[in-house]
Amino acid sequence: MAHLVKKAFGNMLIICLGLQLTFNTCIAQSKLDTLTAELNSAFIRDSLYGLSVALVNANGIVYQKNFGFADIKNGIPYNANTIQNIGSVSKSLIGIAIMKAIELEYFTLETNINDILPFKVINPNHPDDIITIRELTNHTSGIIDNDSIYPNSYKFYPALRSYDKELMGWIGTKGYQEKIKDANMKDFFYNYLCKEGKYYSRKNFSPDKAGKTYAYSNLGSALAAHLIEIKSGTSYDKFTTQYILEPLKMNNSGWFIDAAQLKSHARLYYNRDKDFPLYSLLTYPDGGLRTSCNDLSKYLMAVIKGYNGDVSLLSNASFKQMFSPMFTEADAPEGLNFKNRNKGVFWNLYSNGTIGLDGDDPGVSAYLFFNPATGLGGLFLSNKFMDDKKDIVELLVRATFDL
Repeated sequence: MAHLVKKAFGNMLIICLGLQLTFNTCIAQSKLDTLTAELNSAFIRDSLYGLSVALVNANGIVYQKNFGFADIKNGIPYNANTIQNIGSVSKSLIGIAIMKAIELEYFTLETNINDILPFKVINPNHPDDIITIRELTNHTSGIIDNDSIYPNSYKFYPALRSYDKELMGWIGTKGYQEKIKDANMKDFFYNYLCKEGKYYSRKNFSPDKAGKTYAYSNLGSALAAHLIEIKSGTSYDKFTTQYILEPLKMNNSGWFIDAAQLKSHARLYYNRDKDFPLYSLLTYPDGGLRTSCNDLSKYLMAVIKGYNGDVSLLSNASFKQMFSPMFTEADAPEGLNFKNRNKGVFWNLYSNGTIGLDGDDPGVSAYLFFNPATGLGGLFLSNKFMDDKKDIVELLVRATFDL
């Protein structure tokens, strides 16, 4: 009799556990269905054209949805394998690469950049300043983007496929005139930062001392990547392919336009009727990665794993250093919204507890982050520049706390 009671109790326990699991699964699915509806509303409200969204944990993709079109005219849907530029989300890879270079003993965060460069960089406003690699990684170096120079380093490829010619004329009025003809970052940075260079100007430098003022700098970021080139003896694209893209099997990702992938490359829209020609960046590390939602999900999964102790990309010490806050409220540089975020090595440490980066460029919006408290992360890519990503970002961040 006792045996039968135990057996019945055991069966009841199994049934209860099964019902609980089913209930939890239903609740999770209900939340994801709600998320899809809310994302669709944001997609419509923000007048987007294409959008791919994912939530991941260390083990895989837990949610993925696509909206709209990669090519409106030809009716090609935007999907998880659609390729596009991701703007400054690319800088997160500079963070990984810098830490790998430190592991390879090329330099430290405190290394003076003039100990590596073949020419001297001197801020004319503060000629005795030392600029460190750390200051490049947190945007306090005093090297700034001269708006009359930086946009001219973009190169457009109108011959690769059709584009809106009127729009091409419009972006020329915004400074994108392809006046910079340097073939590589080595030549460009000499001309931009060396006193004898063709583009040298006081306007290339902040009036403030290094380390004292936060001024977002694409060129300071790309310079950090160039230092890796100098010390490694290989190009940054090859370095990141060896240490990041290939190990993660990000086979549809890269820094330059691949003609074989054009059919998968989203058109980048200004509005529904006008799309930009394809383009690349001379200082490509600061914003030139082309990737897909699926490939970027692999990257985000690896970052989450690394944060939690995996050493496939970097050592535990390197991950810890990369995500350690560089400032306290007392020493936060002027210009940094400390109530909103702190800085790691390129990565933003947001006050809501998440860690990530966002990206923008002509016809491009992207965002990538993870939530250390829950082990979930999120990302999105869109083929339209968004003035404000808040609606979609807040939906994804909330999901990483609620699921």
